Amino acid sequence: MSDSGATERFRAARDFLLAHREDYGTAYEGFAWPRFDRFNWALHWFDVIAADNDRTALHIVEEDGGETRLSFAEMADRSNRVANWLRARGVRAGDRIVVMLGNQAELWETALAAMKLRAVVIPATPLLGPADLRDRVERGRARHVIARTADTAKFDAVPGDYTRIAVGGPGPGAWLAYEDAYREPAGFTPDGVTRADDPLMLYFTSGTTARPKLVEHTHVSYPVGHLATMYWIGLRPGDVHLNISSPGWAKHAWSNLFAPWNAEATVFIHNYTRFDAARLMAEMDRHRVTAFCAPPTVWRMLIQADLSALRRPPREVVAAGEPLNPEVIETVRRQWGVTVRDGFGQTETAVQVSNSPGQLLKAGSMGRPSPGFRVELLDPVTGEPVTGEPGAAEGEIALDLSAGPVGVMAGYHGDPRRTAEAMAGGYYRTGDIGSRDADGYLTYVGRRDDVFKSSDYKISPFELESALLEHEAVAEAAVVPAPDPLRLAVPKAYIVLADGWEPGPGTARALFAHSRAVLAPYKRVRRIEFAELPKTVSGKIRRIELRERTAAGSAAEYDEGDLR
Repeated sequence: MSDSGATERFRAARDFLLAHREDYGTAYEGFAWPRFDRFNWALHWFDVIAADNDRTALHIVEEDGGETRLSFAEMADRSNRVANWLRARGVRAGDRIVVMLGNQAELWETALAAMKLRAVVIPATPLLGPADLRDRVERGRARHVIARTADTAKFDAVPGDYTRIAVGGPGPGAWLAYEDAYREPAGFTPDGVTRADDPLMLYFTSGTTARPKLVEHTHVSYPVGHLATMYWIGLRPGDVHLNISSPGWAKHAWSNLFAPWNAEATVFIHNYTRFDAARLMAEMDRHRVTAFCAPPTVWRMLIQADLSALRRPPREVVAAGEPLNPEVIETVRRQWGVTVRDGFGQTETAVQVSNSPGQLLKAGSMGRPSPGFRVELLDPVTGEPVTGEPGAAEGEIALDLSAGPVGVMAGYHGDPRRTAEAMAGGYYRTGDIGSRDADGYLTYVGRRDDVFKSSDYKISPFELESALLEHEAVAEAAVVPAPDPLRLAVPKAYIVLADGWEPGPGTARALFAHSRAVLAPYKRVRRIEFAELPKTVSGKIRRIELRERTAAGSAAEYDEGDLR
């Protein structure tokens, strides 16, 4: 199968989902993934829909009122220029590029340009520090880095022979100016074919080990796989879609790149330094946002404001990242007359389970399997599908790979053992536990391991513990989630002090300062308690006991906010 007809096959699959956007039964039973030997989403889809298309593809509103509007045709033109310039700077097919940019036009230009060049993007949030960046450059074998000029100093401590490209003005020393790319020709000619299984993205994602996993996605697993995400959100051509997500995280690619442009919708961005619910709603009103996605943290902040200030609520509102509290859903329904619909997926996949438009919603449920995905619950011990009455048993949420789901990663890059474990027995195993009722609705229960969510960020306790142990005051440390009304959970550290150190506010203050210095802001420890760690006979820390103790509350803990 050549790339001839690739656009038509993609469009036919997309249009089937659009035609049955509120008819889940037909969509689920009738949808078939388009299959390709060769496919390049930027060339075979985006550039095709962008031809002579003056509709807005990207609209960014800054905190100071400044705006950037780019049409589909302009985005195609600019990404071609960037691709030509990057190729002239030595970027070749298969090269890895660390891209550390904010929500700015250059981020989308670079994503499209890299696809056209068949380069591999390693997304990185600007929140990362030198240690995280060094890991990405070294283990990702990055040959190029594109970063904001303001962040270039972070790479002073990141050795390597990689091309350095600064966005936002001339960079220091060897940093090249990204803006020079706009002087390149607007015409682009690919220097080779893109195979469907060629790597496209490498995501670093937290796990239970010290080092993040590298999730590898291909030119179909995310671009094509997110047809399911488009269906869940309910996007249509001409929609204006606002998704609140930080660049560098998989959800940003889900809902700020592939899903909206699969639907030929506008990506709308409102940049801010501090969340302001009233300003956000004013911008949503002013720019007629029709579809809105946000993590539960944002939803919880929104309902503290006067929701009636939004005169024209979006037609579609969704949430992802963690279970959404029922009271939030009910408050939004009462004020806006629309229902916030949950969806479930991972960095490793597109949306697997969701409440799509038109479905009956059940309180607490994350919905039913997305079109194109066959979901099973596996016994965590035997790995066999759970039997018995629906809802009577729980199991690990897993995708049946024999059904050929497109929206699943190629594997954990450079880690065949972990990939084999995740794909054992013909299933992709999520590591998440769920239950299913008689109507096929799935309800999320929790993680099999100790990873937890703080806001919409995944936190690895082992990583935080390792950072704490770097401080001379710490002999042992264990991190567990502590309940938080806004973020759902925040990292709490139980610490055994080294000889010569005394528990108290001074020591806690020093450890909070250390946490801020060595960890990205979304990872840092927020609460500390000095205590002995409960252990098994074999010496393993009993985290479940610490979780229970934390949930019960403790007057002995120190809160970071109280000590600053």
